[in-house]
Amino acid sequence: QLQASGGGQVQAGGSLRLSCVASGRTFSDYSMGWFRQAPGKEREFVAAISRAGTKKNYVDSLKGRFTISRDNPKNTVYLHSDSLKPEDTAVYYCAAYRTVTGATSSHWNSYHYWGQGTLVTVSS
Repeated sequence: QLQASGGGQVQAGGSLRLSCVASGRTFSDYSMGWFRQAPGKEREFVAAISRAGTKKNYVDSLKGRFTISRDNPKNTVYLHSDSLKPEDTAVYYCAAYRTVTGATSSHWNSYHYWGQGTLVTVSS
């Protein structure tokens, strides 16, 4: 089970840190990702991190503003976002898939488990 939190309303230029806590499984066996879906748009990859946190990748358009990290002893993955823009408004989802490698994936269909989403609203 994945439980995302940390969303809310923020003004443009502000920052947020989203958290996603996993339960019921060995967290360090899972590669983690964040996706988002804005109203009327398709789900979009945001960032991914490998099991040990040594490999990270981001959608090009968000590099430099978004940072993914994880704390395996706390079973938590984070997404820190800076310089938020109104176009960042979306429901943000964390996701997980079990792997024996240090891989990451930007493809939503790689992920087997999804959180319920947390809404981020950025006002201008």
